[in-house]
Amino acid sequence: MLLVFVCAGAASLLVAQEPSQTSAPQPTTAQGSTVVMPASLDNQGIKHYVLGPGDTVDVRVFGQPDFNTMADVDGDGNISLPFVEKPIVARCRSERDIQSDISAAYSKYLKNPQVSVRIVGRNSRPPAIVHGAVVMPQRVQMQRQIRLNDLLAYAGGITERANGMVQVLHTEPVMCPAPGEIEEPETTVTMSDGEKLQSFKVYRFSDIVAGKEDANPVVRPGDIVKALEAEPVYITGSVVSPQGVYLHERQTLTGVLAQVGGVRKEAKTSDIRIYRQKQPGSVDREMIVADLTAIKKKQKEDVVLKPYDIIEVPEASKFSKSRVLDTFATSVLGGFSSAISATGGMLPLRVLY
Repeated sequence: MLLVFVCAGAASLLVAQEPSQTSAPQPTTAQGSTVVMPASLDNQGIKHYVLGPGDTVDVRVFGQPDFNTMADVDGDGNISLPFVEKPIVARCRSERDIQSDISAAYSKYLKNPQVSVRIVGRNSRPPAIVHGAVVMPQRVQMQRQIRLNDLLAYAGGITERANGMVQVLHTEPVMCPAPGEIEEPETTVTMSDGEKLQSFKVYRFSDIVAGKEDANPVVRPGDIVKALEAEPVYITGSVVSPQGVYLHERQTLTGVLAQVGGVRKEAKTSDIRIYRQKQPGSVDREMIVADLTAIKKKQKEDVVLKPYDIIEVPEASKFSKSRVLDTFATSVLGGFSSAISATGGMLPLRVLY
């Protein structure tokens, strides 16, 4: 009985020391710590993947190694197989679709061939690029259909420097268009002087957040998505914090002045000057005079600013209505106080005990 107990204990120890067969090994770093793999658009939607030019498939025939091959989808969307004269159409078809065609082609040489097809190279979809005022500019390889808000979220969202507009540029035609979908993108626009420019569409981020369907298009492989960065305006003169600020969508004079802390009490708010470029990139500027007092009283409309505007808030004269009392207090009362202090300093000092 002692021998039976010893054998049973040794067997249980061996079982405990064997590694688990069900748990997959986790990737580790050079220091031995486990790496947590992030979720990615790269690995989603593989089951619904359809083939395109540049993809690679691994074709295996059970029991017939001479028929095994690695085939690339050519520019016409076909694959060529050994012993098969007519190419197999692969464009916009799944691996299961072409598997049945390959089985039918090999049935001329083999009896009931058992064929398996596996996609080993997905190269037909160029990655989309998202950049500009986003947290993580990057290239995104898409294996499924995604929309603009998905791509922006995958890039970490927009930053505070974004001006609220998102530009989408199509660089590739739609490979496998759905019924009614435009296959070829409008890649160029001809200007009046004959110059051709790439066309793009611009969407408002506020419309995307509001859930408007027209503002949330499907992003194609190869698209270039740019969250446009805000351009600056410059505030100088009699304001609390003179500086340059980024101009967001349809910002006005009152809003920008509030961003820099407002105007000082000695500012001449009826004669604020805005120096604006006559043409984008031009050094020539025109001057616009704005009356902030009248704007606040709703007697005049607020001024919508443009990029690179220079806003100058002048200082009112010391004898203007808004500053005359301060001038009097500073000059007269301040001088009187100084005279008293100076006179008091010359009087004798007596100490009472």
